[in-house]
Amino acid sequence: MGLIGHPIKQTYSPFIHNVAFDLKKVDYLYLPFDVPAANLGNAVKGMVALGIKGFNVTIPHKVNIMQLMNNISDEAAGVGAVNTVVNDLGRLSGYNTDVYGILKTLDKHKSILAGKEMTVAGAGGSARAVIYTLIKYFKPAQINIINRTEQKAEALKKYFSDKMKFEAIKCYELLSSDLVDVFQRSELIVNATPIGMYPETDDAVISLEKAFNKEQIVFDLVYNPSKTRLLSIASKQGAKVINGTEMLVNQASKAFELWTGEIMPVPDIIRSLEMMIDT
Repeated sequence: MGLIGHPIKQTYSPFIHNVAFDLKKVDYLYLPFDVPAANLGNAVKGMVALGIKGFNVTIPHKVNIMQLMNNISDEAAGVGAVNTVVNDLGRLSGYNTDVYGILKTLDKHKSILAGKEMTVAGAGGSARAVIYTLIKYFKPAQINIINRTEQKAEALKKYFSDKMKFEAIKCYELLSSDLVDVFQRSELIVNATPIGMYPETDDAVISLEKAFNKEQIVFDLVYNPSKTRLLSIASKQGAKVINGTEMLVNQASKAFELWTGEIMPVPDIIRSLEMMIDT
């Protein structure tokens, strides 16, 4: 097993899967492979030639790898991105386990969030998975997409309007003067960007305390540090905050199951990962 992406030096996927393999006593090894965009096709051919049973896919390959798949799951087709590949004797099937990870993390709050206004920061592969999951399972009244470039956000708006017939999307630039009001009225705020990730821990998509309130859930997909600046600011205003650790392990657990047929011991992995991040 392995991970292809560029760059990948910050990834915790090898730790998660190798600990899980050890706990489940299955004879697999998970390795990271740094693959620049120009080498994607050759890298996938190499994985097949080596008989690697499956691998994860991260930035910048999640969209482009779709054209190399023999089969694509409904979730991956809906999101427009693949993050997990299963190799069955050279026949490649692409999945998006981020959807499972996001749903598993937020499902306990579904009764509070369903039908409400939500805000997603980011317009990349992770944001795609978040928006797809929210539309399909939470039926939001409105989704606000915030991004450095409004053009990318507008492209995502069009994608989900065409793909899922969801029209209630508004787009904003990251530096828009409307952001405080947008955040303040949102029941759910999701950071699907790397802003605030180690080592840039002083950064946040928004750092104004008045953007948050105690009625909100603020979910940061960043997992290192375990409490980002965004979450620290939001929690001081009484918001319920969720870091990216649970989502990371949940999405990995679905990939683990696809590859091995085994169930990942998720609580044990989360504890092990939190201990490593906090040391």
